[in-house]
Amino acid sequence: MTGLSSDPRPKGAAVPNWTPPPRPSGEILTGTYARLAPLSAEGHAALLYRAYAENDAVWDYMPYGPFSSAAQYYRWAREHEGQTDPFFYAIRNLESGAWEGVASYLNIVPAGGSIEVGHINFSPALQRTRAATEAIYLMMKWAFEAGYRRFEWKCDGLNRPSRRAAQRFGLSYEGVFRQATVVKGRNRDTAWFAAIDSEWPALKEAFEAWLSPANFNADGTQKERLADLTGLVRVATDPTL
Repeated sequence: MTGLSSDPRPKGAAVPNWTPPPRPSGEILTGTYARLAPLSAEGHAALLYRAYAENDAVWDYMPYGPFSSAAQYYRWAREHEGQTDPFFYAIRNLESGAWEGVASYLNIVPAGGSIEVGHINFSPALQRTRAATEAIYLMMKWAFEAGYRRFEWKCDGLNRPSRRAAQRFGLSYEGVFRQATVVKGRNRDTAWFAAIDSEWPALKEAFEAWLSPANFNADGTQKERLADLTGLVRVATDPTL
């Protein structure tokens, strides 16, 4: 087999002075286009439900939803606010001034330095905006600057938009776990993507170059694509895309 050490007893590289990073604890994450605040049923549920209204497709790959009423969504938000894992954020688009999506940290393992971003649900108004991109950037930035070594993204193997998004954000493809779970009575294969701390400086530079006002024309059209900038950092590409 190729790529394996000839040492009969190989060991991983030493991680000197390793200190497990802190868990997320409610930090407000603010950028130029997006602001992330811990999810609050009282403060966000009605506004988010309105943003998701009449677009059941946003729930296709989520383990919950769609919700038939604002009260039902409020109950879901109340059950999830204040949890430590997953730790949910509501996302405010600073350009529109509206709360338009959620995302969370989950599978948080400080001892190993691993954290995942998931439960990503951007309303139609938030999708394909600078705020949406900056929201993921802010979550990645907090994780790596807090000391995490690995930032994961997992999605339903059939969710091609999510797979494309993971690559656009510079996360490298790591494969598919077949029959990983059952969601809403259906099989789910799970596609894995991740970035690691040694890649973060270059990814940070790519995000900041893309998010710079200089990268956009007066009508908001991008000059350089984020995927082109992060493509220089990714070590593995999803072969299905």
